[in-house]
This record gives sequence, C-alpha cells and structure tokens, in this order.
Amino acid sequence: MRLGAHLGISGGLAEAVREGRRIGCESLQVFSKSPQMWSGPAIPPEAAEAFRVAVRAEGLRATAVHHGYLANLGSPKAFMLKRSRAAFVDEMHRAELLGVDALIFHPGAHLGSGVEAGLRTIAESLRFALEEAPEGHVCLLLENAAGQGTTLGSKFEELASVLSQADRRDRLGVTLDTCHLFAAGFDFRDESNYGGLMDQVERVLGRETVRAFHLNDAKAGLGSHLDRHENIGKGEIGAEGFRHLVTDPRWKETPGYLETPLDDRGYARYAADLRTLRSLAEPPAAPAKARTTARRSATRGSTVK
Repeated sequence: MRLGAHLGISGGLAEAVREGRRIGCESLQVFSKSPQMWSGPAIPPEAAEAFRVAVRAEGLRATAVHHGYLANLGSPKAFMLKRSRAAFVDEMHRAELLGVDALIFHPGAHLGSGVEAGLRTIAESLRFALEEAPEGHVCLLLENAAGQGTTLGSKFEELASVLSQADRRDRLGVTLDTCHLFAAGFDFRDESNYGGLMDQVERVLGRETVRAFHLNDAKAGLGSHLDRHENIGKGEIGAEGFRHLVTDPRWKETPGYLETPLDDRGYARYAADLRTLRSLAEPPAAPAKARTTARRSATRGSTVK
C-alpha cells in the first residue's frame, strides 16, 4: 500500500508536499480550503503549479483532495441541496486545478427522507456535477460512513446503489475508512474476518471500485457507529488489525491516507503511525536464543576438516 497522510496547507500547498515526504509519505491528501467553508478563495495558478511540480519532484505516488464537511449531496431540502451541489462542483474544479488523482467526499445524510430517497438524491447530485464538469480527470470517491444518525454509505450495498444509479464508473469509486468500517460493524482484525470483508468488497462493490483507504484506528468499539479516530495501535482495532490490509498484494498500488489525531508536536504522531504500519510488513525477528543457535550451527558447518 502507498502509505501517506492528510496534511494541512497553512504553510502553502507545495510545502505540504515537502512536509509529507519528510515524514515518510508516499501519498498525500489535503483540503483545498477550510472544510468549514462553503467556498474558499481562488487557488492562484502559480500555487497550483507549484503544488504539481512539488508532487512530481518529491515522487508522490498518489494525491487527493478531501471535500469539506458542510455539503450534503443527499439533502431533501431544496436550498441545502442546491448549495451543496454548487460547492461540490467548485471543489471538483479546485481538485482539477491541483491535478490530484481523486476528490474524496462523504456521501451525505437523508435527514428523514428515507434511505432509498437519499441514495437516489446523491446519485442525481453526482450526475449533475459530472454534467457541469464533463471534461475532468479527477476520480470522485464516495467515503463509507460509520452509520451514525441518517448518514448514508455505511453499508456496501448503499455505496453500490449510488454508483449504479450515477452510472459513471469511469469517474466514480470508493474510499474505505477503517475506523468507519469498524464502527459500522465490520470486524477485520484477524485473517478470517479480513478475508470475509474482502469477499464482501469483491461481491458488492468490485475490487477495482476501491481506489483509496483512510487508515484510522477507532476510539469506540465494534458496531458503535461513532466516527472517532485514534492513532494506529492505540484504539479498538489495534496495530495487528491493520496487518492483513496493508500487506495485501491486491492493494499494493492503492493509497492509504492517515487521518489520525495530532498534537502540539506537529506531524510526529503521523510519522510514528507510518512506522507502525510499515513495521507490519517486516518479517518477525527471530528470538535471541534462536539467532545465537543459528550462528553457532553456521559456524560449525563451515569448518574445514
């Protein structure tokens, strides 16, 4: 897996790329503006170009913009839906300007209109957005939800329904968030359960539909429906719970972005989480006694008689 993280852009878009590489990122996710704003200041062309140049210079293997938190593409309220669609199209244009691979977004919530109506509205929103920006290359990735309240997308069948109704598989896909999966009731902490989860992915979504992962441990328990991220190995999933995912050859070229908690040490916790994830791919060290015995045996076997 191409491991990376979500970095801030307060120091500039290009600096986010360089900072990401300094802490060991192979992939990078950013907000293009404040996630609490419907619209943001225009991205200067020179800043976008500097970002694209930095991505190439630093050798990043994948990049993404994460949509903000205000839009609801499944809203039953006409004014909110119109505003959400306009914000989404604007974010698509910003992502295209930056030249990223994907725009990752939360599908939305039905707010009482019902699951089927909400899914239909999300699909209509995506068709609208793609008609407004037909020449784009950025892939639009629905992120699975934890299942809290009326949010949609916690079930693979719901994500598949939106993709089917929107009918643009060339531009659409899915990002799977590990915390959200766990909170929604998917247990993948051992080999058997992981295999079962992947069987569901293959059967309901199709493996090629999954274009990215968000790698987050979970503060709350299995099936809690609470979206509470924790650092890798510090939560209910645990470090070992990520081993099968990050070492699965099917996801070798797929980006996995950290969105784990940070503190006043900056990105030190990201760097630690990346080291933890990479350590899972390393073969276990032999016990000290076994290594000593092996060295003695090798020495005796090499003696010339």
